[in-house]
Amino acid sequence: MTESLALAGKVENMVTRKNPLFDTATTLGKILGFLGVSAICGVLVAGLLVPAAAVSGSAASGSIQFFDTLPAELQVDPPSQNTTILAKDGTPIASIYAENRTKVPLDSMSPFIKDAVIAIEDSRFYEHGGIDTTGIMRAIVSTARGNKQGASTITQQYVNNVINESLVASDREEDVKLNGGGKGVGDKLREMKLAIALEKKFSKEQILEGYLNIVFFNRDAYGIEAASKFFFSTTAKDLTLPQAALLAGLVNSPSAFDPIANPDNAQKRRDLVLAAMVNQGKITQAEYDEAVATPVTTKVTPARQGCAYATMAPYFCDYVLHLLFNNPAYGDTTEERIKRVQRGGLTIQTTLDPTAQTVAQQQVDATAGANPDKWGASITSVQPGTGQIVSMAQNTVWLPQEGKFDQTQNFNVDVLDANGNDLNGIGGFQPGSTMKPFTFAQWLNEGKSMNQNINASVRRYGVNFPWRNTCSTPVNGFYDRNVAGSFDLQNSDEGYYRNMTVLYGLMNSINTATFASAAQVDLCGIQGIVDATGIHGGLPSRDDTGKVTDPNPKVPMTTLSNLIGATQTAPLTMAAAFATFAADGKYCEPIAITSVKDQSGAELPAQSSNCKDAVKPEVARGVAYAMQEVLNAGSGSLIRPSLSTKGNFPVAAKTGTNDSNGSTWVVGYTTGLATASWFGDPLDNQLRPGRNLTVNGKFYPAIDGYMIAGPQFTNYMLSVAPAYGTNPFQQPPSNLLGTAAPQRNTTQAPTTPNPAPSSGNGNGGNGNNGNNGNGNNDKD
Repeated sequence: MTESLALAGKVENMVTRKNPLFDTATTLGKILGFLGVSAICGVLVAGLLVPAAAVSGSAASGSIQFFDTLPAELQVDPPSQNTTILAKDGTPIASIYAENRTKVPLDSMSPFIKDAVIAIEDSRFYEHGGIDTTGIMRAIVSTARGNKQGASTITQQYVNNVINESLVASDREEDVKLNGGGKGVGDKLREMKLAIALEKKFSKEQILEGYLNIVFFNRDAYGIEAASKFFFSTTAKDLTLPQAALLAGLVNSPSAFDPIANPDNAQKRRDLVLAAMVNQGKITQAEYDEAVATPVTTKVTPARQGCAYATMAPYFCDYVLHLLFNNPAYGDTTEERIKRVQRGGLTIQTTLDPTAQTVAQQQVDATAGANPDKWGASITSVQPGTGQIVSMAQNTVWLPQEGKFDQTQNFNVDVLDANGNDLNGIGGFQPGSTMKPFTFAQWLNEGKSMNQNINASVRRYGVNFPWRNTCSTPVNGFYDRNVAGSFDLQNSDEGYYRNMTVLYGLMNSINTATFASAAQVDLCGIQGIVDATGIHGGLPSRDDTGKVTDPNPKVPMTTLSNLIGATQTAPLTMAAAFATFAADGKYCEPIAITSVKDQSGAELPAQSSNCKDAVKPEVARGVAYAMQEVLNAGSGSLIRPSLSTKGNFPVAAKTGTNDSNGSTWVVGYTTGLATASWFGDPLDNQLRPGRNLTVNGKFYPAIDGYMIAGPQFTNYMLSVAPAYGTNPFQQPPSNLLGTAAPQRNTTQAPTTPNPAPSSGNGNGGNGNNGNNGNGNNDKD
């Protein structure tokens, strides 16, 4: 043990930093050092032990007056703590912090760490009242002899850490003063007086607990719990004697005694701590012998903070953070809100279902496979009737990895929120034919039968076509090949320019059928349904200078190309809109956060369901009836593996593809879950056509919604939807059907599908869409 003490003493002296003013290499330095430290002690003793009125002499009186003016109160705020984001079932998603710290009570710390820290840092901790006069005198003598030695008690060190933590929290890092350097006489006296006051206010156990929770061990480990996890992958409660002694020794100089970078120094320092413990009777000789014989080994758990290192759903995690950063309840400025989240020790409970998220992530990753061409895939789900986001996944990684598609923007959400705050979203994609159900809904809303015949052979809707529009916004766009720069409206297959029912037109996604329907209803009514179900553009509107004029602009349904999905819209928006039909016409804004608690357990503002009646129940039931037929016998029946009410469980959906085939969708729902599945081009301006491409080893002349987004949807829903309820949809009234609704047999095999639009490359747009460009001609 003597040899261990000697070796450890050499290490401690080696890392002691000398102040040039007190260089003890010379006799003069020793004298100056002695006098300097004596001066501090003298002022302290004068201030503590002698009443000012009883002291004669200006020097003593001045010292006492100075001491009396020092503050005697210290505001001990909780130190910066980790914020934790949790899934719905309590599974951790991510930790967010400025300093990696998790506060634990004293009884959740190993007795070894408490004894070790006291033994090496302040052996008279339970005897003094904040300052250790014996230690001060010992330090004076030692310093005069040439061996600089500190005399700060644990209480003083705690005071210093509390002051520094407050400075950091106030963005005054430049004023931080560490133990061992940078402090003047006034700083030291202030620290001593505050230590005395702290001892009167708190018990020894409270001070020790506070100290062990605040002290710095490593740039990735503040406090004993974080240090235990970082260095040993354990908890503070389960620290062994050798581990506790090593961490206690680390406090003196975290870099010099770092067991990862300097294991030899760390072992010698650890053994010094163990020697102090046995000398003070805190451990037995046998425990000491066993501990010093233990090699210094670490089992590092790297500190992973932020959504980039989330255990799951990094983009959902990022969305949650942006919701908080944009919430004025967490601070007046974005900077204040970020600090509140990073330092506040919040517990954020979210709506994410880990099981559904796992399936969603597996599906989007499998959809594109190796993906050297960086095609995008995404899935997001919401719960009808609550708006709770169940899953949010995309086929990218946050941090660059070899052979992976890295992306930090979220495919599933808007660029900005309703107040113009950043959401880090890509803003969505052209929804194509997934917009057609809203025209169908207005058809039903006006009391028309879905089995009424319409003339889908009409392809020309000229400049002066008599649209019915009670909105103040004028009709924008036309389809007329007789006008320069325009074309007639087109379908993908020549066989669909004929009479058909409105239902058949929706089932098979016929463009001319959608326009024939729209020509017989009020366009302003379509607008009302689109607005009521929360649909809006994912990209903000801007003026000529680039200034945002509307962060979430309406999708103007009087612009004819929007009838078949020309405006970029986020998948989350589409999932929430379709959830309206699943919830019998009730629209709920998507929510991600159900509760937020601070480190004391107090509730902070979170999100709650915000729902409203958006569509008449009978209309929602009619839309559900029709979109079940999309999967039973329409364009969705081509999806493999198949999913339908006839073959599986009650489910409704709509396929969608934009004019360039670069954005393909299936959006659908059961009574318990609404999901948007997307595949396409997420890059830049999304101008790559989805033609002549190879995905997962398969060549596609052109992609449509049922081909890739479809299997992604059905695989996900087959796995996840049953847990959320797959009850039968309520039947629409007979007047909307036009005929008696047939009874469904959910065990019957799917019927042979009707001919569906081909996957040909179609015509590159027809008609003026209001921006001197071509209108969208969705093919699916």
